[in-house]
Amino acid sequence: MRIALNQMCSTDDPAANLELIRAGVRRSAEAGARVAVFPEAAMVRFGVPLAPVAEPLDGPWATALRAIAAEAGVVVVAGMFSPAPDGRVRNVLLATGAGVEAAYRKIHVFDAFGFRESDSVEPGEEPVSIEVDGVRIGLATCYDVRFPELFRRLAAEGAVATVVCASWGAGEGKAEQWELLTRARALDSTSWILACGQADPAAVGEEVAGPAPRGIGHSAAITPMGRTAEALGAAPGLLVADIDPAAAESARATVPVLVNARL
Repeated sequence: MRIALNQMCSTDDPAANLELIRAGVRRSAEAGARVAVFPEAAMVRFGVPLAPVAEPLDGPWATALRAIAAEAGVVVVAGMFSPAPDGRVRNVLLATGAGVEAAYRKIHVFDAFGFRESDSVEPGEEPVSIEVDGVRIGLATCYDVRFPELFRRLAAEGAVATVVCASWGAGEGKAEQWELLTRARALDSTSWILACGQADPAAVGEEVAGPAPRGIGHSAAITPMGRTAEALGAAPGLLVADIDPAAAESARATVPVLVNARL
């Protein structure tokens, strides 16, 4: 299966970001991808008030995303924000197109490194996976990558790959942590990890102030044995990866951590 990771730099304008996604979906489809992935906060960047721009999953922004996916005939996975009943928002990955329709609400909200996502974002509760052409793919968001239990559960429920959409915070050692954590989750779950991050705003000449996680780039496709097959740098770009479900089956036969686990 061919999956395209679209490393973008979201702006504070949801309409402008939708056009970036439209162009990315077109490039992904032209490259033969069945799934076009975009980062967390693809709808609007972190660092701006989220509640005023959040929309329900049947609102105009999500409806437009569905139309983009339908026109291209691919599955699109993109990060957006929807309203929560308590005045906060929900950090959602919307997966839509080619017969797929699912929404994953980020379970582990980012209360770390001086940032409190829980002040504005209501955490989700349930893992979510999708099936594309008979291949089950788990969904995860950014800070989730620090919690191996989620990835092991997705694998135990049949996922041979997990997409991780992120807007990773910058800082000393953070790029190394991103690489280490994504590779570790591949080994924990003997699954492909498709890690799609926001590009580094500095790579497009934008200055960033404050603790809001804006992205560092370094999207990657990682094999079930923890090897980085392909990766991008800090700037916006497109990574097209061919994943083989049989590689996950082989890894699970060789290193059966899922069946050997006792806790």
